[in-house]
Amino acid sequence: MKLFLSPSKKQALISLHSTTRDGRVRDRIKSVIHASNGWSPEEIADALLIHENTVRQHLKEYTEEQKLKPENGGSSSHLTEEQTRELVEHLTHTTYAHTYLICAHIQQTYGVAYSVAGLNKWLHKNGFSYKKPKGVPHKFDSEKQDKFIEEYEELKAELAEDEAIVFIDAVHPTQATKVSCGWIRRGTDKPIETTGSRTRLNLVGGIELGKLSDAIIRQYDTVNGDSIMDFFEQLKEQYTACSTLHVILDGAGYHRSEEVKERAQKLNIKLHYLPPYSPNLNPIERLWKVMNEQVRNNRYFATAKAFRQQIQHFVRTILPDIGSTLDSRINDNFQRFYPTP
Repeated sequence: MKLFLSPSKKQALISLHSTTRDGRVRDRIKSVIHASNGWSPEEIADALLIHENTVRQHLKEYTEEQKLKPENGGSSSHLTEEQTRELVEHLTHTTYAHTYLICAHIQQTYGVAYSVAGLNKWLHKNGFSYKKPKGVPHKFDSEKQDKFIEEYEELKAELAEDEAIVFIDAVHPTQATKVSCGWIRRGTDKPIETTGSRTRLNLVGGIELGKLSDAIIRQYDTVNGDSIMDFFEQLKEQYTACSTLHVILDGAGYHRSEEVKERAQKLNIKLHYLPPYSPNLNPIERLWKVMNEQVRNNRYFATAKAFRQQIQHFVRTILPDIGSTLDSRINDNFQRFYPTP
């Protein structure tokens, strides 16, 4: 069976073949192009490693219907419009870990059978993707968060030239191996040595947005009121030219002690407390994530000394070097939490 294709039509099919990801569509395109070049169905089947009858069916459907896309595998829905709306609503509020569980739900609820492959296509078509849910603190108050953001924007707008805003936070990295995702060759596993050591460091950090290379990070034996007051002294030494230093911090008990407040007032540091359960409003939390990416993720530390050295290497060398490149990640474009449905 020989098909006639104009040069422009053949070029269009070649372009479609180079952009489509569906192997079945590519086989149909190749069948049509080879047939237009005078190949027999037997020769095409041999070249494509498919059955001769399949080739003949491809050519027949293209000749009669200009068809290149197969209809099997869930390309059309078996659910009514109302059932589709119901299922989309159900899946919006209920998260399934496996497609076969959704297949079972559809079979039980609507008496309609889907294959896993077919339902995967249905899910993509209806706006779903397979990804990890985003954890949200269950006690956060969205109204208080909105109010904080409004007050923060006002503070920024009214900030004098001799004032600065610094976000501070404490973090406690541990020596235990932090296993995380990464690119691994398909079909293989990548073993990483792990340790359950509970050795940890107590760090307090402070950042001014846009000046991340100048971040102040100090290590303490423990994080309490005394260490926070010492950290305020460190901040004041770096910001000697500031008439008032605005410090944004969470509401931990040692941040709210009278001693800490008095020391801040003495140093012309004005404290602005975040709403409860609002790590999303403190950009320095993103800095700790960068620290993990740079020196902790998928790293095994044989000794506590090696662990401490890597953290110190990040603070003293890596961060000053890459700080200017982090503004797009560490900024006040706050992620907002919303109540779960």
